[in-house]
Amino acid sequence: MRIREMEQRLDKASAAVMHLSAALDEYVAAGEAIRELSEYYSSSEWKQDLADDEAGRLPHDMKRGVLSEDGIWNLLEDNKELLTRIQSVVNTL
Repeated sequence: MRIREMEQRLDKASAAVMHLSAALDEYVAAGEAIRELSEYYSSSEWKQDLADDEAGRLPHDMKRGVLSEDGIWNLLEDNKELLTRIQSVVNTL
């Protein structure tokens, strides 16, 4: 009975570690994109792109989520919360 329970725990923990490792690799790879989006969002280029969009100078079929008031900001806030959560988890291990 105990061996079966421990085996189930081993299987569950192994799957979780593998899943988190893959997700962490993906997150680390996105780090540069997050930094670039942060720089873009606080730049005069973003303000100009937004003004161009509002003036109708961009193609109507162009995807423009980066120009929304909340798109990049929400991502950056979610990223901060995730980093805080990761630090909290690391501190408890």
